[in-house]
Amino acid sequence: MRADAQANHDRLLVVAGAVITEQGTEASMREIARRAGVGLATLQRHFPTREALLEALLRASFDELTERAVQVETSNSPGEALVLWLRDFIAVCTNYRGVVSAMVQAIEDSESPLHASCVAMRGSGARLLTRAQEAGAARTDLDGADLFALVSSLVWLSDHPGLEARAERLFDIVMSAIVTKARPA
Repeated sequence: MRADAQANHDRLLVVAGAVITEQGTEASMREIARRAGVGLATLQRHFPTREALLEALLRASFDELTERAVQVETSNSPGEALVLWLRDFIAVCTNYRGVVSAMVQAIEDSESPLHASCVAMRGSGARLLTRAQEAGAARTDLDGADLFALVSSLVWLSDHPGLEARAERLFDIVMSAIVTKARPA
């Protein structure tokens, strides 16, 4: 990629991150292009669809979450690792208002540019849950899809101004129902 094209690409990602944090995943592509100081055609040359733009923004974060699962798994008890990773998941997802809907759709659509990153990230959480279940530290009557749905609902709640404290409180309640022992203080 030429240097000027790479600079446009990088600037578009930075600006898109700020606009989506501010306005949510349905933010105007025109607004992103305008704030980046480029035309809509330039934005669409780099990111032909909103989903492609979201994928580029989120892939790095989701890949970091996948790596983080390995880190917490090797340095914490199974129950603690699960809780720590789920907190990280919620923190990453609340950076971009409305991302839960995009993730759910991407997991169901194997053609989605977000599909592989979302599936890998969800798989990391499922692996941590299975490890905690095998250690007797988590209830065994839920699976990775259930866990993803529960924490995604907490992300959704956190997306709504004024409900962040409630989401934090409910996280603690949900974790106390899932993790049966070895919960962090």
